Amino acid sequence: MFNLLHLIQDQFSPHVLFSAAMLLLVGYLMGHLAERIKLPAITGYIVAGILVGHNVLNLIRPENMEMLYVISEITLSFIAVIIGGEFSLEKLKLYGKKIVILTLSQMLLTFFLVSFGMLLVGLPNYIAFVLGAISAATAPAATVVIVEKLKARGKFVDYLYGIVALDDAGTVILFSVAFAISASLMGAAGVAISSTVLHAFKEVIFSLVIGVLGGLATHYSTIKNRNMNEVKILALGFIFLSTAISIGLGLSPLIANMALGMVLVNMSKTNVRILFSFEPLTSPLYAIFFGIAGVELKLEIFADSSVLLAGFAFIILRALGKYFGVYFAAQGLRMDKRIRNYLGLSLLPQAGVAIGLVLFVQASPIMVNASEAVHLNISKMINIVLMSVFFNEIVGPPLSKLAIVKNLKRR
Repeated sequence: MFNLLHLIQDQFSPHVLFSAAMLLLVGYLMGHLAERIKLPAITGYIVAGILVGHNVLNLIRPENMEMLYVISEITLSFIAVIIGGEFSLEKLKLYGKKIVILTLSQMLLTFFLVSFGMLLVGLPNYIAFVLGAISAATAPAATVVIVEKLKARGKFVDYLYGIVALDDAGTVILFSVAFAISASLMGAAGVAISSTVLHAFKEVIFSLVIGVLGGLATHYSTIKNRNMNEVKILALGFIFLSTAISIGLGLSPLIANMALGMVLVNMSKTNVRILFSFEPLTSPLYAIFFGIAGVELKLEIFADSSVLLAGFAFIILRALGKYFGVYFAAQGLRMDKRIRNYLGLSLLPQAGVAIGLVLFVQASPIMVNASEAVHLNISKMINIVLMSVFFNEIVGPPLSKLAIVKNLKRR
């Protein structure tokens, strides 16, 4: 058995198609097992990634991950367009103010709870503030997959999609403020809070502009075309272009594609056909996407006791901030009891945005002249975030599914 595993690792694992095949096939099996025990299939996909990745069988080569990341970018593009497609003007007029209040409430409470908690466990203030900002990030992928799988619709989903969409833009701005303050506390020269925050606003605005232009281009090039094969070609072309331009300019492809989807749904109801046309593509993409997330999870982070303590504090305080931030705001807005009690549970999944922000800190120019102590603390911060991602990608989706199902029963 051991020799067979070595043969597979040597002969087949170098090929990227073998990596994709393992993620799909093992993901299919683990997804079915997960559903048999009433867990969402994506939990199985993540476990499949852990099994075939470096943590267990080591069937996915690191060089293949670079190519597989393209699939992640494509999947996130679809997810963002789907979320944006829920932002019709009618819904914005009906729920817009409440969505903004709910988003700000959970973001700020999470930031303050996590920042204070990290100070209590002994982390320096410049690390605590950055971790507080990163904790505000919510992963949209798990939410969208569960909603699509359950074919859920209604107020709960509208609020959920709204918060997830605004949370991404809000986290970018919050992180920029926190990072500017932290950089000055680290002793970095020439870091102005005003310029850093202005850069964050520019990132959000320029991402929105790219998305709006992409949405308009998609609308006008497809609106009179009755051939759905041609419509799909054009729509995919503009979505991929929006993603590529955003990444190339260092902007947010999530925000850009959310704006693209929002433009489409508000320009014409006919454009809904574009969103529906993606459905046959999404299932295998989701399996690979969450499989990749599983491959990236590092089990060795659990060996460091100091990371374990800070990591558990981070996870618990983040969950409390997300849940009660929504709960108290919803109570103040006199919202439906089921929405108030369950909406916060759907905001726990955490992945790409959080990892992206922590890696941004690691790659920042201020790290070049940073002391050894700062480098050590940054390394610890990365492991804390990775631990949180590991936990919330496994536990978050089942809780999201529970919350959505509880609100489905009401209808």
